[in-house]
Amino acid sequence: MYTEQYLRSFTRDVFIKMGCCAIDASRIADVFIAAELRGLPSHGMIRLKDYFQLWKANRINVKPNVRIVHETPSTAVVDGDGAVGMVAATRSMEIAIEKAARVGTGWVSTRNSNHFGIAGFYAMMALENDMIGMSMTNANPLVAPTFSITPMLGTNPIAVAIPAGKEPPFVADFATTPIARGKLAVAEKKGEKVPFGFVQNNTGEPSDDPAILKSGGSMLTLGGDYVHGSHKGFCLSAIVDIFSAVFSGANFGPFVPPSVAYLPVLDTRVGEGTGHFFGAMRIDAFQEASVFKASMDKWIETFRKAKPANGREKVIIPGEPEREKEMKIRAEGITILPAIVKEIREIADELGVEFEAAG
Repeated sequence: MYTEQYLRSFTRDVFIKMGCCAIDASRIADVFIAAELRGLPSHGMIRLKDYFQLWKANRINVKPNVRIVHETPSTAVVDGDGAVGMVAATRSMEIAIEKAARVGTGWVSTRNSNHFGIAGFYAMMALENDMIGMSMTNANPLVAPTFSITPMLGTNPIAVAIPAGKEPPFVADFATTPIARGKLAVAEKKGEKVPFGFVQNNTGEPSDDPAILKSGGSMLTLGGDYVHGSHKGFCLSAIVDIFSAVFSGANFGPFVPPSVAYLPVLDTRVGEGTGHFFGAMRIDAFQEASVFKASMDKWIETFRKAKPANGREKVIIPGEPEREKEMKIRAEGITILPAIVKEIREIADELGVEFEAAG
């Protein structure tokens, strides 16, 4: 087990060694550790190898000039200058919140960025300001549209965080695919299979192999197949792609640069880097904040009282599983798979950063 403080400090030191300033390295580490604490290791320390290899391949900029390139009172386009995604994303969400504070809502589309970790981290930044937060991102093309075998889209997550009063906030954070790419990587390292309906081979046949992407397979959109609504998952993923990339001038769909170094960057581009989209809405732009939060309490209480199906203990409100895991993990420590520890130690040795054995 590792403490969050130790892993946060270690991750910060790794990115400083890569050349990031202390502020940027801290922002990156915060998102890494937030993923681990919320029980989402697919976006936590397992990703350190991806960023390290991208850095070695000169595919991320550790000294970026993240800046606004177009704006109105309530909107902005941000150029991330090839930054580690967490750096561009954090600043973009800060801008959305600043605009919402002034005019009621703020919307930011970001280009020329990279993979940004868990989408929920940025949506939740709005909560302490009595705002609703939204975040989404496109990603490297591993997902085939309905009726296709060609990888054209990313897992393209959507996150929405809504404050409540006495109740914890409502936090929805989900990929527009049945499984995140990182969870396929975790399953592969564990030697596990995945359920059918998550991935397909290069001819479109269902597969349970989590490593199928490395042999020409693809992921499926939310729903798995047409009968179970994969066309709706395709619609959701397409919306994320358009908001994140077409708005900002980032690469869309099959042109998004891969967030792993083992996949080549295409010669053809239609924009700059990976794209994100962020929103912040001040509650009192619609109604008094205390009234809204009391109504959210009632909404949460109402849905929590829904009669559960056989074998189920309760109806789960979005955000509850992650919050419960965070309480448990904070108390007990963070577990990292041995295969990932080995990768982290190799990176630490190469950079000259100390990495201790788990306590």
